[in-house]
Amino acid sequence: MTTPALLPLSGRRLPPLNLGASAFPHHRATLRLSEKFILLLILSAFITLCFGAFFFLPDSSKHKRFDLGLEDVLIPHVDTSKGGKNLGGFLIHGQGHDEHRHREEEERLRNKIRADHEKALEEAKEKLKKSRDEIQAEIQTEKNKVVQELKKKDSKPLPPVPLPNLIGINSGEPADPDIREKRNKIKEMMKHAWDNYRQYGWGHNELKPIARKGHSTNIFGNSQMGATIVDALDTLYIMGLHDEFREGQEWIDKNLDFSVNSEVSVFEVNIRFIGGLLAAYYLSGQEVFKIKAVQLAGKLLPAFNTPTGIPWAMVNLKSGVGRNWGWASAGSSILAEFGTLHMEFVHLSYLTGDPVYYNKVMHIRKLLQKMDRPNGLYPNYLNPRTGRWGQHHTSVGGLGDSFYEYLLKAWLMSDKMDTEARKMYDDAIEAIEKHLVRKSNGGLTFIGEWKNGHLERKMGHLTCFAGGMFALGADGSRDDKAGHYLQLGAEIAHTCHESYDRTTLKLGPEAFKFDGGVEAVAVRQNEKYYILRPEVIETYWYMWRFTHDPKYRQWGWEATQAIDKYCRVSGGFSGVKDVYSSSPTYDDVQQSFFLAETLKYLYLLFSNDDLLPLDNWVFNTEAHPLPVLHLANTTLSGNPAYR
Repeated sequence: MTTPALLPLSGRRLPPLNLGASAFPHHRATLRLSEKFILLLILSAFITLCFGAFFFLPDSSKHKRFDLGLEDVLIPHVDTSKGGKNLGGFLIHGQGHDEHRHREEEERLRNKIRADHEKALEEAKEKLKKSRDEIQAEIQTEKNKVVQELKKKDSKPLPPVPLPNLIGINSGEPADPDIREKRNKIKEMMKHAWDNYRQYGWGHNELKPIARKGHSTNIFGNSQMGATIVDALDTLYIMGLHDEFREGQEWIDKNLDFSVNSEVSVFEVNIRFIGGLLAAYYLSGQEVFKIKAVQLAGKLLPAFNTPTGIPWAMVNLKSGVGRNWGWASAGSSILAEFGTLHMEFVHLSYLTGDPVYYNKVMHIRKLLQKMDRPNGLYPNYLNPRTGRWGQHHTSVGGLGDSFYEYLLKAWLMSDKMDTEARKMYDDAIEAIEKHLVRKSNGGLTFIGEWKNGHLERKMGHLTCFAGGMFALGADGSRDDKAGHYLQLGAEIAHTCHESYDRTTLKLGPEAFKFDGGVEAVAVRQNEKYYILRPEVIETYWYMWRFTHDPKYRQWGWEATQAIDKYCRVSGGFSGVKDVYSSSPTYDDVQQSFFLAETLKYLYLLFSNDDLLPLDNWVFNTEAHPLPVLHLANTTLSGNPAYR
């Protein structure tokens, strides 16, 4: 699940000015002479500065400190002209010797500067004998050396860590030919999305499939970080698209660079990039993914430099300067953002042996545990400067959603050892069920939003993930309520299917209301769009895994056909602006999460349960599978980060 789509920054670019020699063909020789003259002038100025500094700075001998050694002994000074009485003054024995030694030191320094001066002039003369191209080549060589040194510094080898017991990576082929055909269709859709991105948007964060060019939003800053490549890797791998996987790996190895002057969303970069790289590493065993994940994590750490340790929403990857979204309540950080780091950061500490990542997320947890919660609910906004809640708005959809998901998944990922996380999840779910879960007049169970003491009877597409979460958390719930929560998950799945079924395109709107006679239908025009979101399909998959009720595969196939019919274009897949219109317009964006989540969950829905079994894998909120860290088959129990 991702937070609501944010508007991309826009700007104009001026064409580059050509000020090289070719821009002035009749002045090539003059330009070369000018460059030599300027270089000589700079060297002369530097040498003059050195001599000026030497002759005009204060004489250091006047400020020389006395050492109480053998050569400089303090002895009483007796003034014989005053009758030989000791007036309390001191003579410095050996002072004349020191002055002589200081003069020798000055002379030695003068000689050294003179020699350096002559050497610099000789080097300058040699440089000026070379052509402009030779000088530029030398400068480029030096630049390359510096870059390589920095890369070596960033790519220091990580300690060897035994991989957890990885089960179910290459399996899942269904025996039923009809199911196999549907699965292959979803694989073909993935290939269509990837191939067009490869052709028209390669290296860009996302694709504009109609304009056939790259696309990005402000969550990725102003840099081309190949978000679709990183996000899609594990989907390619489990689908057996290994040539495409290798293409992505090669690009990441050669081009994925985090030392860019770019301000990015900590949350989005964590779930898409760190999550995607870690999953690709666990599936393939290729070290480059682990190394890149750790490099990027280091770039995110400065975001935690706040008075409370609650991270900023955004951080500049180069400078480390962080800030929050301007629209967030009173400069607050967002619950679903700072609360959706735990899975990835625990794995980072496991793989590196460095407890810093684990400590960061545990500090957030400890702080939240100490805070009062109105009606047991977690507000969506928390000020990182004061440690106080912002506006009292609680949601299981955007701004809140994945915080609750990660409490449950922290427990699952720890092999059910992190009972503290499970308790926090159970407490939160009880409060949510009491205050936010309601049944409509038509019998549809929905999850509303709490705003300043009032329940808004509206549910977002993002909230539809909760059906799968309730099912996933049913086993291990309090008071033998496993059956209750599995049923609650089924009811949410049904409501979200209705939101799809009640549209013209059979695709769900961004948000839908339950007011009066309107149920599971979007009312506002700006809530009628579908941007290839995965949450409803995610819930279908979890419900299928836990119940094997064939209706979930039927509903998933309905969604597959609708996406292929209404969102597919020759250049990829696009979101649509109105799911209630029979001739919708496109938004012209192929979201990276479409390849990471939507198509992956559909593929898993039509695969056997032995592909990424839930006893062994936990999916992050971007559908990147991370292995359960079983204490029996890892060194986690001996890892200082997890003690």
